[in-house]
Amino acid sequence: MYVIVDERDLVLEGYRKSFRREGVASVGFRPRDFRGWLETSPKDDLAAVEGVLLGMFEGCADLPEVIRRYMNIPVIALSEMNSLDEVLELFSVGVDDVVRKPVHVREILARANAIMRRLRADSDADAVTVGDIRIFPDGRPPLVAGEPLPLPRREYRILEHLAMNAGRRITKQQLFNTVYGLFEDQVEESVIESHISKLRKKLRQRLGYDPIDSRRFLGYCLHAAAPQGAHAAQAGSRRESGRQGGDAAALRAIAGRMRRTA
Repeated sequence: MYVIVDERDLVLEGYRKSFRREGVASVGFRPRDFRGWLETSPKDDLAAVEGVLLGMFEGCADLPEVIRRYMNIPVIALSEMNSLDEVLELFSVGVDDVVRKPVHVREILARANAIMRRLRADSDADAVTVGDIRIFPDGRPPLVAGEPLPLPRREYRILEHLAMNAGRRITKQQLFNTVYGLFEDQVEESVIESHISKLRKKLRQRLGYDPIDSRRFLGYCLHAAAPQGAHAAQAGSRRESGRQGGDAAALRAIAGRMRRTA
């Protein structure tokens, strides 16, 4: 989720729509409301933020330092003036990048990803490994059973969040907030079930078992190994499939002999 901070509702809504068209969750705040949200939000909510965009308003120079107290994420300033002094001042107060409006959201996302790679230069060391799944903080496709597994953005975010909390139950609402943002009211929370279903199918095909355990009302949990009995169940399923295949072949042979006799 990206956060846009500006005094003007037109700017906030415009960027929210642009992010939505790219399939990226975002939320807009006025500066005072943003400070209050930072100070009162639980860590799980702040962990869903991938970057902050700062418009030009009184007191914007104070925000980068405040943001760093809570999150180590890209902070990008949106400048409306072609002034070298202004740009240098913004860098001096701690923003990671300055872009001049108008700017396409795709460029903002590319710049944020580049900043994130620098913030996490030792990405291999910071990678999260859960069994045969390895998640990289720089956004590279995860390694599953030793091979890259390209995933759509939302499925990747779900897998990343589950991996970061491996062994813990994550509720559907927590995953929804991670993928769609905290204030999305135009998408049903049940859409997470569809994303989870597609993700599980891909992981099952690669690993040979389903590493995501689900419990009604409790949520989802990513396991480092196949659940106890999973391999035996799969072997039994293969044996049963083979037996059924053999029975079907025998029936076809009998039917053939009967036709020839007739």
